[in-house]
Amino acid sequence: MDLELRHLRAFTALADHGSYTRAAAASHLTQPALSRTIQQLEAALDVRLVDRSSRHTTLTPAGRDFLGHARRVLGDLDRAVREMRAHRTLRLGFSWLLPDPWAQHALARFERATDAEVTLVRVDDPAAALASATVDIAVFRGHTAPAGAIVHPLFDEERIAAVAASSFLADRESIDWSEFHRWPLVVNTVTGTTTPDSWPPGAAPHTVIPCANYDEWLETVAADRGVGVVPAPAARRVGHSGVRFIPLTGAPAVPVRLAHLTAGGDRRLLREFLHAATAAGSEDGVR
Repeated sequence: MDLELRHLRAFTALADHGSYTRAAAASHLTQPALSRTIQQLEAALDVRLVDRSSRHTTLTPAGRDFLGHARRVLGDLDRAVREMRAHRTLRLGFSWLLPDPWAQHALARFERATDAEVTLVRVDDPAAALASATVDIAVFRGHTAPAGAIVHPLFDEERIAAVAASSFLADRESIDWSEFHRWPLVVNTVTGTTTPDSWPPGAAPHTVIPCANYDEWLETVAADRGVGVVPAPAARRVGHSGVRFIPLTGAPAVPVRLAHLTAGGDRRLLREFLHAATAAGSEDGVR
């Protein structure tokens, strides 16, 4: 009979607990099943490992010698498994600032549960990155999502206004959502979360200043070409001397979602990440 890992694990459990009853419980086996496994191991080795003449469970000299070998084999195997798992990577795409503290909590949960690693990939167009398999899963803000993708809602983020430090609006304590039709609106047309369609018909800004990414959006606002609207994390994490962030009243929230394609990638890692992401979102609430 070939030795199996279950034989070594059962034997080390018996040595650790010194009792068939306790070792069986720790191994999630019945006591008879554990006893049979130990007997199979002794038969395979053709040597007595456990002294059954005593009222207590003790190892024979051969058993004590074999215990050291068994521990080394299991330890080497566990280390090899951890090292191989560490090579597994899930690529998370995002177009700009990740929601906080959700991202930090989700990544930590996932990496503890899997021993895998999350690689953060900043992309201008998360939908294109998914389609080209540049990323395995991506964060999307707003109501758009790539065609054919599986979408998982997480939570909502508040919106906040951005104006130039030199703007006449810079000293305002707040701005109402209904006021924006008065001023040109700077819009990131690729991954922006606020467009004229975000307002009811007739209430949207009349003038749009388009740009293609977040950096262009930020510099255009700083140059006082128009006002902007972004999710609230920008106010906590973007430092630009030329931009002031001002609270908004009456603004709709921004949905935050994860999306991945139906094919490709490590499906088990995707499931584990979605579980960690959902749990972190429930803890952190609306951001």
